[in-house]
Amino acid sequence: MANKSVNLVLLVDDNDTDNFISKRIIEITKFAEKVIVKNSGKSALEYLESVQSEGAELPDVIFLDINMPIVDGFVFLFEFELFEAAIKDKCKIIILSSSNNKRDIQKIVDNEYVIKFITKPLTEKALQEIQTILAEGV
Repeated sequence: MANKSVNLVLLVDDNDTDNFISKRIIEITKFAEKVIVKNSGKSALEYLESVQSEGAELPDVIFLDINMPIVDGFVFLFEFELFEAAIKDKCKIIILSSSNNKRDIQKIVDNEYVIKFITKPLTEKALQEIQTILAEGV
């Protein structure tokens, strides 16, 4: 599945087990060359702020959980919209969540920066679907 267009992935989830599984599937399938894990929406936003002037360190794909303490997926998306256009254009957001709340799902997939909603766990098939979406230039 190697694809050079995905250099860096940012995993944002407060669950260490989910992060471990997602990181391993990304590494095994060679979906991305590098994976950075953040355990909260707040630390993910801080990371983006710290690298916003360094294009190479900006993630191509952000896997974002919805249900996290303090800064959840909704707050993250609200804050993400305040970033410069260069960041919003480069970083493609995929929701990776165990939530099955229809209202939450609809609200989040209507966000212009979210390109896909995936129910945990992350799978090779889901990564292939994402590769297709990215190849189509969403």
